[in-house]
Amino acid sequence: MIIVARKKEKDFKYYRKDIVKKMGAVGTYNKSFDHIIDVYSNMLLEYNQMLEKFNLNGSEYTIKYTNKSGATNYIKSPEYLIIEKLRTDIISYSRELGLSPSGLKKIKDDTADKKVSKLAQALRDV
Repeated sequence: MIIVARKKEKDFKYYRKDIVKKMGAVGTYNKSFDHIIDVYSNMLLEYNQMLEKFNLNGSEYTIKYTNKSGATNYIKSPEYLIIEKLRTDIISYSRELGLSPSGLKKIKDDTADKKVSKLAQALRDV
């Protein structure tokens, strides 16, 4: 089965806009996160490009590798290794940005645990 990304999903701006929209929906967006959002958007773009390339090249998870001593073994293909690494990084970034259940829970717990000083509360009430 060959999975090919739709044309609009191949665009960096598409991913960036989608991430900001999702972060806004869960209440985690902040303009200071823009650089991290850009990196995350690029990761999603690279992931889909690698996945498309992997599928077009026959989806080989392993390849034969002959080492210096002449022994032949099967190893994970370089394309698949990149895809695995990108998946791990994507999960980490989505967690940090509050776009996963565990990440969102952590953010909400962290903000709920912050105690407000009496001065801050008085200024807020003014």
